[in-house]
Amino acid sequence: MTKVHRTISEIKQLIGTLTESDPILEELKQDERKGVQKLLLQLERERMKQAKEKKEFQDLTRYEKELRLQGFTRIAGIDEVGRGPLAGPVVTAAVILPHDFYLAGLNDSKKLSEGKREEYYGYIQDHAISIGVGMVHAEEIDSINIYQATKKAMNDAIIHLPVQPDYLLIDAMKLQSPYPSQSIIKGDSKSISIAAASIIAKVTRDRMMKEYAEKYPGYAFEKNAGYGTKDHLNGLGKLGVTPLHRKSFAPVKELLQTKG
Repeated sequence: MTKVHRTISEIKQLIGTLTESDPILEELKQDERKGVQKLLLQLERERMKQAKEKKEFQDLTRYEKELRLQGFTRIAGIDEVGRGPLAGPVVTAAVILPHDFYLAGLNDSKKLSEGKREEYYGYIQDHAISIGVGMVHAEEIDSINIYQATKKAMNDAIIHLPVQPDYLLIDAMKLQSPYPSQSIIKGDSKSISIAAASIIAKVTRDRMMKEYAEKYPGYAFEKNAGYGTKDHLNGLGKLGVTPLHRKSFAPVKELLQTKG
């Protein structure tokens, strides 16, 4: 009796549901059709990708796991976005994640596409235990300097957490706080909590800058988020300084001095 092969279409529907020990998988490996072998290769690549993402995610949870072993349960990751732009606020976020949180591919927000950041932002909002956001605007940045403004925004983010933390993991900054804390250089690529905070801060700020672009057209804020791109500098030269601009930052400061 001739063995009836499954169609390529049927296999395509089936293959993603198979476990590595499934006898059907062994059967398919013996199938010499190019279409079947191509599907098996795609499956293998997808599984390797998932295994890599899982390992990377496990590496990102190392700080949180060590702290939980010490008895801490509400670990807040804290990060900032917007220290370098010529316009707009510096925005910070504090995020407390549950111990079983999992989001493959979560990493430094700057390395992700805008679409992925938006997707991850929604997921973090839905699954985090607590999220706080802080920001300091241009006028105050000019008054107290960007370093102090960033610290102030971070402390505000902590205050705005609906559930207060018992430990802080902070990206590259040291804060005076009632909570024990640890500063981690490049923390958004080493701690899952800081990586989540990076996403919240980045998406929050980018959305704000797109709204500002409608109020102050001509600076391309929707594209550059206030950074000193060619379009932004051209806008500054033609239209001048807005209330969003940081007057203590070159070249805004130089432009004001020239016109003054």
